[in-house]
Amino acid sequence: MNRSPSRPLAIFVSGPTASGKTDLALALRQRLPCEIISVDSAMIYRGMDIGTAKPDAATLATAPHRLIDIRDPSERYSAATFRDDALAAMREISAAGAIPLLVGGTGLYFRTLEQGISPLPAADPTLRAALAAAGEQQGWPALHRQLAAVDPVAAARINPHDPQRLQRALEVYQLTGRPISDHWAEQKRQTLPWQPVKIALVPADRQRLHQRIADRFEAMLAAGFLDEVAALMARSDLQPELPALRAVGYRQAWQHLSGAIDAATMQQRAIAATRQYAKRQITWLRREEGYHWIEPATAKTVATALKWITSSTTHRICTPALP
Repeated sequence: MNRSPSRPLAIFVSGPTASGKTDLALALRQRLPCEIISVDSAMIYRGMDIGTAKPDAATLATAPHRLIDIRDPSERYSAATFRDDALAAMREISAAGAIPLLVGGTGLYFRTLEQGISPLPAADPTLRAALAAAGEQQGWPALHRQLAAVDPVAAARINPHDPQRLQRALEVYQLTGRPISDHWAEQKRQTLPWQPVKIALVPADRQRLHQRIADRFEAMLAAGFLDEVAALMARSDLQPELPALRAVGYRQAWQHLSGAIDAATMQQRAIAATRQYAKRQITWLRREEGYHWIEPATAKTVATALKWITSSTTHRICTPALP
């Protein structure tokens, strides 16, 4: 890690869904002069609160999160746009003498923030719709095989059940005639003007994570998640193919409320999809460099995170004693 004192400190907290990232962020904010920036591709959307496990109004009043509720579900949002927005927020926080604390599970956003991104063509709505329809009809593994035939490098990095990344890779190939992996290779790595201390909350016991996912989805249902989705469905400008509504949980709830599946099937599929998403998040983190892996939701979690933060930087940080 570059420990140059000329670079201000930033803290990254990542991990799979339901691993306790928000709880750790709130605990760190109580002990360090931090301001929180959300790194979550679903929490950016307004009106999608319960299904994204967005912090409630009381939490946000005492610990504001930047980059939450910044887009309507009808809008698209890219990793490149996130980088611009996050850098602007980080500059404001550092200029005020605080530490940017970036928290979320969207690995691509973290990587793009740290490394930059190569210029890629803008999304083509017509082509995206055609690819989405093909994925639904043929199954995403079939599209993954199509990608492997034209871009084996990208296919090796993209999970066959990751529709958004598959869709984008095939879209770029069809728009440019070149594999997206060529664009990745040409990417000019950009230096992040902050010194990041990177923490990954990853439970050793996957069964415990699976149970947390199931419990949380049941709590979402009890809190009115289906009413939230019904309100989105009532809007004439929203369709299930939009990126916002392909988020895990929302897709299955939309199918249920449309009459395609019953409530039990919806719950089963939503929990299974969330577990698969968590698995992909952990796989992504294994490929990233510089993360300190910490067992979440234990008595030592916060103390361990503080130890890594204070030992990984030359900056002087005043931390009150843990209770």
